[in-house]
Amino acid sequence: MTASDIARNDWVDRLLPMSARPYARLMRLDRPIGTWLLLLPCWWGLALGWQATEQALPPLDLLWLYILFSVGAVIMRGAGCTINDLWDRDFDSQVARTVERPIANGDLTVRQALLFLVLQLCAGLLILLQLNQTCWILGVLVLVLVATYPLFKRITYWPQFVLGLTFNWGALMGWAAVTDGIGIANSVLYCAGIVWTLGYDTIYAHQDKEDDIQIGVKSSALALGARTVPFLWAVYPLTLAGIAASGWLIGLGWLFYLGLAVAGAQLLWQIRTIDIDDPKDCLTKFKSNRYFGWIVTAAILAG
Repeated sequence: MTASDIARNDWVDRLLPMSARPYARLMRLDRPIGTWLLLLPCWWGLALGWQATEQALPPLDLLWLYILFSVGAVIMRGAGCTINDLWDRDFDSQVARTVERPIANGDLTVRQALLFLVLQLCAGLLILLQLNQTCWILGVLVLVLVATYPLFKRITYWPQFVLGLTFNWGALMGWAAVTDGIGIANSVLYCAGIVWTLGYDTIYAHQDKEDDIQIGVKSSALALGARTVPFLWAVYPLTLAGIAASGWLIGLGWLFYLGLAVAGAQLLWQIRTIDIDDPKDCLTKFKSNRYFGWIVTAAILAG
């Protein structure tokens, strides 16, 4: 057994050539939950924009946008992880969970990682250019957040807020890809996503709280401690209220609210069963947020 968050003898080791494995692990292709959490707000924004325009966009065109955003999320999540591991390589080498990451353990040099980052950003640019000019502007602006997010754990106990700003940007871009603008409804959706991230990433941060204290980095898990569950009772209902408000603003019907109630049950399960002192349980609850995101996507599309 190992404390590392990198599994061995998985599909990366079985299917990829030796030279490609460090790059796949650098992108976290073996751990797709981060991609889902980046992608799902994009899906929400696309669905909300499609409903707001009274489904004026043909379904096949909407499907094409879903494909573009899905590929883009894989690429940009990989780029974000590369940036994160470049910034954190000294920290990662001191933490059991992260010590086997490719830069920290020497599988990749800093130069190799930087060249790979350029390649990923170029691929992301090709995806971005398939969208409209509003998305171009939004896509460039979010790079500031992507590049600086890893620094915030050094200066604030709430880097989760900056992660929320970054990971939920897709709620703005998805809407803009359909409507070519920014509206009140998707801005509310974006804020709801930020609050959601405060919840799930605080759960995630409880895995590392002892190591974080040792190496001197900050997180909302350290700030909240035993108050984490009451915090979840605050942020998760706010998440639901924000998503509900975004649907109400564009006139979604009862199926949307029914689906949102199901999504709310998933969040309730997290709150009622979380054990913040059990890293495995924290990881399970964190990963379960993809189910919440899928349900919300379906609820908006059905609305």
